[in-house]
Parts: sequence; structure tokens; C-alpha cells
Amino acid sequence: MKKILIAAMGTLLFISSMSQTKIDRTKRPKAGPAPVISIADPVIYKLKNGITVLVVENHKLPKVSALYSIDAGPRSEGNKAGVMTIMGQMLGEGNAKLNKAQFDEAVDQIGADVSLFSSGGSAAALTRYFDKAFMLMTEALRTPSFPQESFDKIKSQALTGLKAQEKSAKAISANVVGALSYGLDHPFGEFETEATINAITMDDVKKAYTKYITPSRGYLTFVGDIKPEQAIILAEKALGDWKGFSLVLPQLKTVNNLAKTEIDLIDVPNAVQSEITVTNLVNLPMKNPDYFPVLLANHILGGGGEARLYMNLREKHGFTYGSYSSISAGRYQTSFAAETSVRNEKTDSSIAEILKEINRIRTQKISAEELKNSKALYNGIFALRMEDPARTASFASNILINNLPKDFYRTYLQKINAVTIDEVQRVAQKYFGYNNARIVVVGKAETTEPGLAKLGYEIKKYDRYAKPVSAKQISNVKVNASEVIGKYITAIGGEVELKKLKSLSIMGEMSIQGMKLNLTQKKMEPNMELMEMAMGANTVVHVVFDGKTGYQSQMGQKKEMSTEEIAEKKDTKGIIPQLFYNDGSYKLEVAGMDKVAGKDAYKIKVTGPSGKTSTEYYDVETGYLVKQENSSKQDGQEVTQTIEYSNYKKTGNFLYPYTHAFSVQTPAGNQDFTMEVKEIKINEAVTAADFK
Repeated sequence: MKKILIAAMGTLLFISSMSQTKIDRTKRPKAGPAPVISIADPVIYKLKNGITVLVVENHKLPKVSALYSIDAGPRSEGNKAGVMTIMGQMLGEGNAKLNKAQFDEAVDQIGADVSLFSSGGSAAALTRYFDKAFMLMTEALRTPSFPQESFDKIKSQALTGLKAQEKSAKAISANVVGALSYGLDHPFGEFETEATINAITMDDVKKAYTKYITPSRGYLTFVGDIKPEQAIILAEKALGDWKGFSLVLPQLKTVNNLAKTEIDLIDVPNAVQSEITVTNLVNLPMKNPDYFPVLLANHILGGGGEARLYMNLREKHGFTYGSYSSISAGRYQTSFAAETSVRNEKTDSSIAEILKEINRIRTQKISAEELKNSKALYNGIFALRMEDPARTASFASNILINNLPKDFYRTYLQKINAVTIDEVQRVAQKYFGYNNARIVVVGKAETTEPGLAKLGYEIKKYDRYAKPVSAKQISNVKVNASEVIGKYITAIGGEVELKKLKSLSIMGEMSIQGMKLNLTQKKMEPNMELMEMAMGANTVVHVVFDGKTGYQSQMGQKKEMSTEEIAEKKDTKGIIPQLFYNDGSYKLEVAGMDKVAGKDAYKIKVTGPSGKTSTEYYDVETGYLVKQENSSKQDGQEVTQTIEYSNYKKTGNFLYPYTHAFSVQTPAGNQDFTMEVKEIKINEAVTAADFK
């Protein structure tokens, strides 16, 4: 009892003293001492066929995971880019013992997680089921059946994915930054396109499998509730007799950085934001002493929400939701990059601020407080990561693959905490390009280019395939806009027949986020228009324009058209607007050529009587209108709509596109959907009363 009272009194005294202590919550708490890192070495064993086995015991949970990874190094796929990805996906489509359905069922029955990919496979399950899960993974890896129907499905999905990304500035940027930095003929520069995916055959997949799925340079890591002797017996049983192609790490050419800073501009006319990347290539092996100062320098510049880029571009200027930097280390050339996404009109200002921050960390010493806070963050993150047993295993394989000292991770925090202010400035000057940076801008060139020109750097233009676009190419379009429009009118039926159109009634279907909607469109000369979307018997959206005024009704809420919206509606003077393009109230301009659905198309910029501009694309061969782009302001934000037209069919005496693929882009994201026309009525089923 006496001990309890003493303890209680001690606690009360502690609470009393704490209550009298003033805490200044405006100051960041002082960082504690660096955690002491204790890393147990995994058991390492080598199979006769060369596979390195690593075992990390952890018996806290009755679960085991295994990862088989093949260190083949980067390989160029050339005009078959994507073959390795497709091959990896094919590994899970059935094998010599089980077809895909049977394989998936066998995995589900034991509650396991089994994955296959182009560089190996993984398996995870409760301890009592792990052996079976591991054997399922290794059997899939060693004896894939490569069914043709699966190949066709995966290839089709790849093409669909590329189609969905072709209007995305973010996806285009992800491709072209590497391509422009390294070159299209480099493994880090090539990327998948419709052409490369279409070029891939089943034979290509099988050849890639034979060459790259092999025990050579293989690392098999076990983590969890398993003894080393059990793991080794299992590895021998599943993979011990496996033979395959012998791999040698490729030697890649060193790519030079630019001699001086330039801007590489990729025009995405429908983009509402610009994707900005300021980048340069670096040589930074993990065993380089600069590795640890570079980590801290990058974190201070752009490693998180408290870093300089974020505080400048978001907090100070409000240009973006976030701006960050990154730098990679490895056996091959890697890159430093500072990135952000901003409104098109703030592109040049954002680039100027990014370059200012890069130059500041190169030319001015960071503060002691910045360095201390950055070190504290790394200490905490590293300690948290150590709670994951799989991390220890990855440390061991990293040491082997990157030829690191055995104590690399044990002394990791010591090296972090030894970095000085002078070292941060030195490595920033060495690795963060400023005078020889490549500034890649993917966005709406019409809006961004005038501001970019004021920055004073050379501007080079590229298409979304990272191919140069020159003014000469545009001037080589030997056609005027009136000819293009005339060919379109002739292609879809001719002026005489088109002028007979007094009304159209169009019924269609579309799917948006899994919802099936019925679409009704009615048009009547001269410029009356109705559009209605309904789900079953319920009208979702109803839009009407009677030639003078209009309104939109959505879920029972009615909104009158604004003066600007009415002016834009009046730009459309008939059911076939192109019939009026040469009446003197429109301005037409040939803006070059582009690819639409893989075919050449003339790009025509159309300015209507209201001053509103849009861009129309006409197929060079057929003359058909194949795409339209326009933008508008909604609730203060720029919204861009793209419509691609295809599947032209004869309707009466004229041709009409029965497939309309819509893409709506806003700063918050994209929405894609397709409308399929089911029925068209000409000069019937439409009256003036429809537009009330």
C-alpha cells in the first residue's frame, strides 16, 4: 500500500509540474536522438542453378510471403514496346496444370495472394497454406500455357488503355519526359504506343518469356513464419531443377545533358492544365558518398508539403495543389526532376518559380533548421520502415544487387546525420540542373506559348510521341481551310442534299460511370436545338435553345442560359454548321495536321461570330469530320470537351457518324463516355413546340 501511495503522489507531482509548464505551440518540437538501428542478417543460400535465396524469419503472425525477382536490367523493346508487360500478364492466364479459371479458384480456396509479372512472381498466404500458394506461383512461372484468347484479350485491353490516355496531358508527360531526356531508342526513353502494341505477336511473347523468365540472376526472398531450412527445401523442390537462359546485365550508353536550358513544348489542345517537368540526368550509384547529402537536398527542395517548392508554388502563389522534386539512384543513369500541374495561364510563372528555387538551393546555403528538420524526418521514416520485415529482406537484396557495403543500412542514419550544410549546397550544384535543365511542358500551346517565350529560353515543339514538330511541317500543309470544309460537305452528301435537311431527330444510348442513359437530340432550322438525357422514365438533363434564348434543367433545377452561352449557341447557324462557314462571319485557319485514330487529319481553327474559337479535325483521306475540341468556363474553371466522330453511316441521302466519343477535362479530372446512335429521323418527328 505504501508503494502505491508513493507512486500515486509522484504521478500527481508530475502532472502538477506539467500544468505549470508553458508550451509554445507555434514552434516545432525539438527532434529526438536518431534511433539505434539493429538489422538482423537474413539467411542467404544459393541454388545450383544460380538463384539466390534470402530468408527473413518473423514469427509474430502465422503468415509467409515470397518474392521471386529476376534482375535482368533495362532492355530496349524497340518497335515491340509493351511485349514484356503483355508477357508478364500472360503468366497468370493458365499453365500446364491449370487453366486460368482453375488457377484463380485454387488461389481463392486457400485465401492466398499470388501474382505474376514480367520480372518474376510473388505469393503470400497463411503459414498452413503457404507451401501450396508458393507452388501455384512457381508452376505458373515455369509452365505458362499462353492461350491465344488471353493474348487477344490482354492486347485489346492495352490498346483501350492507350486510347483512354491519348488526351491526358499527365499520361503524355509521363511518356515524353523520358523519351526527350534519354532518347526514343533508349530503354528508359521508349514507351508503348498503338503501333508497338499492334506489332506484338504471340511468338514475340514466347520469345520474351524464354529469354527473360529464368533462374539466372534470380533472387527468391521468403519473409515471415518460416524456418530457413523449410524455405530452402521448398525452394529446391519448386525451382531447384529449373534451367533457363543465362542473363548478362546490359551496358547502356551515357546520355549527355543539354548544353543550355531549353523548353520542350507538347501541344495538347484539350488540356486545362499544363504538366511541367524541369529535369536533368544524373549518375548517382547508391554507394556514391553523395547519395546521403542528395537525399536531404532533394527533401529540402521538394520532398514534401513543408519543402520549398510546395511552400512557394502552392502556399505563397496558389498556382497549384502541389509541387515536388525527386531524384533516383541506381546502377544506370537516372534523373532529377521538379514537377507540378498548373492552370495553363500560370505555366510560365510556375516555371520561373521552380527555377528560382533550384537556383536558390544551389547558390545559397540552407538554414541549420532546415537541415535539422530534414534529418529528423529521415530518422523517423527509416525507423517506421524497420517495422516491416519485408523491408529487411529488400535491404539484403539491395546490398547484393548494388554491390553495397554490408553495413550500408546499419549505418544509414549515421551517414544521414553526418551531412553538413556545405555538402547539401555542393550536391545541389552538382545534381540539380539549372543552366542546362530540360523544361518539358505538356499543355495547351495556344495559351501557354506566348508566356513561355518571355522566359527567354529556346522553345522546341514535339508531338505526343516525342517527335519534333517544326514550323516547316505546318507550312507544308498545301491546302486552305475552305477546301477542307468543301471536301467534308461533298463527302457526307453534297451541298444540295444537305440544304434539304430541315430537322433531325436522333436517338442514342450512352454509359457514364456504369449508368445506362438514353439520349435524345432534336435539331430544327435555323438553329433550334434540344438535348435530353434520361435514365429509364426519369429525365436527368434537359437542354433547350429556341434560336433566341434557352435553359438547362437538371434534376428539377432550371437555369437560364447566360448571355455568353446564348451568343455561342447562335454561332451555330444550321443543322450542318459547315454550310455557313464561308458566309463571311466565321474565321477559318489551317493550324497544321495531327493524328486522329492513327490517321492524318487537317486541323482547322474555327472562330465564330461571337469570337469563340474551337478546333475541328478533318480526315485527310475521307474528308470526314473526325474530332472537335472546344473549351468554356464553368463555375470559374476551364472545362475542355473533345468529341471524336466515327462509324459514318448512310442516313437518307447523307452520311452521319453513329459513334461519338466524348472526353470532358477539368482541373478535378477527366470524364470519358461514348454515345452510340440507334435511330435517326430526317424531316419528321420534330416541331417548334419541342423547343419551348
